[in-house]
Amino acid sequence: MLTTGNQLKAARALAGVEQLALAEASSVSIGTIRNMEACGADTLKSGLKTITAVQRALEAAGVEFTNGGEPGVKLRRKDHAGAGGP
Repeated sequence: MLTTGNQLKAARALAGVEQLALAEASSVSIGTIRNMEACGADTLKSGLKTITAVQRALEAAGVEFTNGGEPGVKLRRKDHAGAGGP
C-alpha cells in the first residue's frame, strides 16, 4: 500500500509519470500530489480515498507497492507468456 511521500515520488519516477499526469489519472489536483510527496518519509496525511486513487493510477502504470519491512516500489514484470517467449 502507498504509505509515504517518498514512496509516491519513487513510484512516479519508476513509472515515468509527471505529477500533472498522475493527478489527472487519479482525479486529484496537482497540489494534492505535491503535498503528498512533500510528506517525504512521513506517513501520508491524505484521506484513504485519495491515497487509493493515486495508488490505483500508479498500479495501472505498472508499479507494484511492496511493504515488507519498509515502504517500497518496483515495476511489475511484464508477462511474456503467449507472446512466443518463455
